[in-house]
Amino acid sequence: MALDFAAGCLGGVAGVLVGHPFDTVKVRLQVQNSDQPRYRGTIHCFRSILKQESVWGFYKGIGSPMMGLTFINAIVFGVQGNAMRHLGRDTPLNQFLAGAAAGGIQCIICCPMELAKTRMQLQGMGEYQVKSKVYKNSLDCLVRIYRKHGIRGINKGMVTTIVRELPGFGFYFLTYDCLTRALNCELDDSFVIPKLLFAGGMSGIVSWLSTYPIDVIKSRLQADGVGGVNQYSGIMDCVRQSYRKEGWRVFARGLTSTLLRAFPVNAATFATVTMFLMYSRADETCKPQEAAPTIQQPSSL
Repeated sequence: MALDFAAGCLGGVAGVLVGHPFDTVKVRLQVQNSDQPRYRGTIHCFRSILKQESVWGFYKGIGSPMMGLTFINAIVFGVQGNAMRHLGRDTPLNQFLAGAAAGGIQCIICCPMELAKTRMQLQGMGEYQVKSKVYKNSLDCLVRIYRKHGIRGINKGMVTTIVRELPGFGFYFLTYDCLTRALNCELDDSFVIPKLLFAGGMSGIVSWLSTYPIDVIKSRLQADGVGGVNQYSGIMDCVRQSYRKEGWRVFARGLTSTLLRAFPVNAATFATVTMFLMYSRADETCKPQEAAPTIQQPSSL
């Protein structure tokens, strides 16, 4: 179990390093003003950040997911494994239920982490060198929000995070289980790593497609109040205002960068986890299910 935990943490770090630039682009596109949009699309957003803020602009807010990574992996692996043992049978439905349980409980860490990440990603947009920083880093961001708004402040967006993570993690583990069974993933197979990479990448894509509109609302709620202006009174108000101003397409804003991110993030995570376990358990039998990493979001995922 300790090796699974260590492997998951290392895989998660690899996933964050690969996927964070895509996540920054996703958040910027999701929360930009529709009346005066800064970016015309995914490619334009990538180019603008690189030109105006350098490559480091893509990694704004990375401290928050890195800080929460160990706790999130511990929660997800522990809850998912215990849930599967409690449910007894290894069936697709039980995989979904165990994944949903893990996703729901890890929101305790995930929500504050993503709040800090979002605020940091929006800080100094369009500036090569940020002239006036509201937050020094992700931890300082959470501390300042807590001092001003208390526990409720650092858990802003918790309801939408839970609504996103329950089905998101459920579909992830369900898809992963179905694909690894269909691909007949065995450790003595010379193509086991490419198979796991494919299964993990596709599972991440399916998971995001199943919950993406909810993620848009979550990002907007967590970004609301930046600059001292609050636009939304709650979840439904955010949904109504977003739809009224921008139509149904608003709920798919940033989806391209998210899907571009989903596959390599989960692929990098699976590759790292698999390589670590193969070297650490040279004489043990390791089931593919034991090496399943978490989704990198905002989540995770």
